[in-house]
Amino acid sequence: MPMTHHLRAFLKENHVEYKPVVHPSSFTAQQLAHSKHITGEKVAKVVLLKSGIGYVMAVLPACYKVDFSSLKAILGDQELRLATEAEIRKLFPDCELGTMPPFGNLYDLKVYVDESLTWQKEITFSAGTHMDAIEISYADFEKLAKPEVRKFGAHY
Repeated sequence: MPMTHHLRAFLKENHVEYKPVVHPSSFTAQQLAHSKHITGEKVAKVVLLKSGIGYVMAVLPACYKVDFSSLKAILGDQELRLATEAEIRKLFPDCELGTMPPFGNLYDLKVYVDESLTWQKEITFSAGTHMDAIEISYADFEKLAKPEVRKFGAHY
């Protein structure tokens, strides 16, 4: 089943209200924000990282970048690096490249969320394709994803 359908079923099973968002094809979270005329602070982007202990998912606002020094300190791992496209394709076979949703728990991945994203009432994120997104409350996202909230993002 494609991720978009799987994700909607997951949200429905957990009684989470969500808004499907269809948008022009976008290849970055910031492009998604621009196409929907919303600020990058309200769009969650997913960065897949490879550490010495495995893969981790970092989730932060579209207009932020990962501060690797901070995240290395949080993880206690100096081997931290971006996952390759091949690694991403292997871990997320049901998603178009770069469109994985921020629910690492659906893939047995630990999720870290930058604290700046918690300031948002609602967040929007890619839902498995370059044209599908989902909007939900941040509280519902946190309830389902059970992320570790830390400071590791830096505004562009």
